[in-house]
Amino acid sequence: MKKNTLNNASNKSKAKASKLRIIAGEWRSRQLPVPNIEGLRPTPDRVRETLFNWINAYLPGAVCGDLFCGSGALGLEALSRGAKHVTFVDNSRTVSQQMTANLATLNATNATVVAQNAAVFLESSVPHALDIVFLDPPFRKGWLGQIIPLLEKGWLAPRAHVYIEMEKEASLPLLPDHWSLVKEKNAGQLVYRLFEVTQPFA
Repeated sequence: MKKNTLNNASNKSKAKASKLRIIAGEWRSRQLPVPNIEGLRPTPDRVRETLFNWINAYLPGAVCGDLFCGSGALGLEALSRGAKHVTFVDNSRTVSQQMTANLATLNATNATVVAQNAAVFLESSVPHALDIVFLDPPFRKGWLGQIIPLLEKGWLAPRAHVYIEMEKEASLPLLPDHWSLVKEKNAGQLVYRLFEVTQPFA
């Protein structure tokens, strides 16, 4: 019984000790706590490396949205590499509290944390044009079909870039004609894609 108790305590300690490592930029190699929440999937380092190689030229001065932020890996990496501002959105209050704490640790004042469903946030907030949007929603929940039409309602700057990470077996929802696929790659059970919004819209 004591052994099981000790093992459980050890497992909890390991879960609490989960860390996110920022790869490059101002906060290169900084490690930050990640909440122990079932289903939270920080984007793997290898995938982040590839993604940020794709978008590095667009990051300086960019206004970004990390709409299912989870660990905050994508938005924090963007800030570290010169993004002007990132809005972190997540429905979990635990995630939002950890994001706020991590930003304070980094002395980052150019970010906003919103504890809200991403769809509700896009519907209820005054739109402002985002240069880069990160979409890494929970798998198998149908989120992309809800979120993409909402982004069209004033949230995307002309020539914005939208990153989508999803399970490999799923199909993308119907995309607007002015979204062009720029890059695509597989990693294990996920596929990730970068799109460019090539035409402005009303």
